[in-house]
Amino acid sequence: MSTIQDLIVRYGDLKPCKTAFIDAHTPGSDRKENFTIIGGGVSESPDQHVHLTDRIGFNIGAAGQPPKCRNSLHCHRTAEVFFVLKGRWRFFWGRYGTAGAFIAEEGDIFNIPTGIFRGFENVGTDYGMIMAILGGDDAGGGVIWAPQVIEDAREHGLVLGENGKLYDSKKGEALPEGLKPMPLLTEEALKTYPEVPVEDVIGTYVARYWDLMALAARKPAKVIGADAVLRDKPGFEVDFLTRGSVPDEMESHDKPTVLMPLRGHWLLRYEDGETVLNPGDTALIHPGEAHAVAPSMTGEASLYRVRATDDPAGPTWTGS
Repeated sequence: MSTIQDLIVRYGDLKPCKTAFIDAHTPGSDRKENFTIIGGGVSESPDQHVHLTDRIGFNIGAAGQPPKCRNSLHCHRTAEVFFVLKGRWRFFWGRYGTAGAFIAEEGDIFNIPTGIFRGFENVGTDYGMIMAILGGDDAGGGVIWAPQVIEDAREHGLVLGENGKLYDSKKGEALPEGLKPMPLLTEEALKTYPEVPVEDVIGTYVARYWDLMALAARKPAKVIGADAVLRDKPGFEVDFLTRGSVPDEMESHDKPTVLMPLRGHWLLRYEDGETVLNPGDTALIHPGEAHAVAPSMTGEASLYRVRATDDPAGPTWTGS
């Protein structure tokens, strides 16, 4: 039986996949790395390494990109939440990525509404990393790509089958007999993907790091949830913890919990021992496991905590 120590994925141990998605050969997107930390993720490549295969109601992953590298326009049927671990990132959305955009700094979190095409790029000066939370055990069944992404990829040797798997002609691969390429969305279908104004996105789906630091000065800040800063019920809740908002007392929960430090070093105590979590580490706590977490050193300290809920994964909740 696994212990808490077995369920910690260290940042330095993350194994990237450089061929995870259909734009892996497309110039401008060909240097990105995808990480699947907990759950199956949405990778389209058999080369994707999965660190923890536990089915906990949501997925944890990450995207790492050098400067000027972008992730192409796509859509999800369930929640896709990002927070910036390292670097400076530009998020953009819309059929052609022109409906709106904003810059996310380290610690900022973005609960991207379902049903819109979205992309992101590293606009910083160094290699950047964003951590991801995807709704559902199967993360909505995969990625929906904007038609131009599939067409561009085909010109660079990658074909996506209707089974959601990639075939690389540069490796001598071809679609198996009887398998058709993933069909492009029709113009009629594309009309159902809204062009959301930037003021609606920033005002409803984005929380800034230093605002959360202020809100969590004395108690955990509710970031995503039915009564949180970002109101949604995606099948999980997200809290933000700082030095002043953790009691450092042993507790347990009836749902899976994931701890994701952002700043500082955090001492995680559990029944059989203790360990230190560092920025970029991911720790899975199973239901019923008693644990406590608190900063282990002085200085700035912040941590995102994700817990499963009974809400079904699906479209973004509008409060109705």
